Amino acid sequence: MKCFKGIAEKAGEYERWKDYDIEVISMDDCGGCPGILMPKVAIIMDMGKLYDRDFDAIHLGTCIMKATQTAKCPIDVEDIKKKIETKFNKEVILGTHPY
Repeated sequence: MKCFKGIAEKAGEYERWKDYDIEVISMDDCGGCPGILMPKVAIIMDMGKLYDRDFDAIHLGTCIMKATQTAKCPIDVEDIKKKIETKFNKEVILGTHPY
């Protein structure tokens, strides 16, 4: 719910889209494991092609950022960012809302 509120208000990292009409075409969670993120992005890419829905950027959620800083989450967000940008040629933005 916080992400949807942030998108609607264009708050936090979503502020970069303040001059654009934006549409969320997919939302997922991390899967609780760093090994799941890349396959999930691949599925989203495939589904986007299937339904003719391309996208410009992927936001890694504030929840992931906080979990890596405070809860010993093993996800290396900088590494995941590089991997997604290299493999899928999509901009990755670290963070979402400020809440």
